[in-house]
Amino acid sequence: MIRSLVTAAALVLAGAAQAEPIKFAVTDIEGLEALQQEFAPFEKALEEASGQDIELLPVNSRTAAVEALKQGLVDLVLTGPAEYVVINGLTDAKIVTAWQRPNYYAQIVAMSSGPIKSVDDLKGKTVTFGSVGSTSQHLGPAQVLADFGLAYGSDYKPQIISRNVATEALIRGDVQAIGMNEGHLASIRKAFPDQSFTVIARGRDLPNDILVARKDADPEAIAAIKKAFVEQADKLMAAILKGDDNQKYKGGFFLNEVNDSDYDYVRSMYATIGVDSNAFVGE
Repeated sequence: MIRSLVTAAALVLAGAAQAEPIKFAVTDIEGLEALQQEFAPFEKALEEASGQDIELLPVNSRTAAVEALKQGLVDLVLTGPAEYVVINGLTDAKIVTAWQRPNYYAQIVAMSSGPIKSVDDLKGKTVTFGSVGSTSQHLGPAQVLADFGLAYGSDYKPQIISRNVATEALIRGDVQAIGMNEGHLASIRKAFPDQSFTVIARGRDLPNDILVARKDADPEAIAAIKKAFVEQADKLMAAILKGDDNQKYKGGFFLNEVNDSDYDYVRSMYATIGVDSNAFVGE
């Protein structure tokens, strides 16, 4: 009788463990309300496609995402390429799939009518970057300049300034160039329709955003999720695009053949600005 009760209790506990939902976090969205607004349709679609119970879990910073992975509080984290290399180094998280962002590259923008016509003209000048540690607003543009032969912090003066403030400074001539991505340039052209901007340098396409799994997450559940991204990609992408901020993925694909070495270009960006890739820039 005692053995039967123990066995029954063990089965109940095992069932409870199996019923534990797969917790999904996104590093650049703070708060449950914002996370649900962007990802609730995807949460439902992924549940249907994978057969797994998915639960959205907000994290208030990149560092919080790392701690959640280490403590087993989250199973899946969607993050950008710059964040991935740090998260991977600190947690040994495993790649699930990459989320492609079309036209995702860094570039250096100057005024069309100004004196800056090439990267060489920026020697000794001020170049601004956006969100500190951002792949496409900070690390990527700094790497573009490095690829063209300009060393960060010595050949030019880097400053971290919000994009709108930096654009106004560029128009006044207080700064000479801004690092940004393609979407940001479209935004400032819309915001300042009477001004003409020009791209003086463009980098290679940046590595994609990436979904990673906690290294000791349930392997069967993660396998089911990977399979869903392969077999029901169109359904999952349609759900993603219901979020306003997720329009950056429009026209992109889920890429399932992804290697950690694909992000070595991002690691070189950290070296370019003189920062260890085992820590987040600005945190």
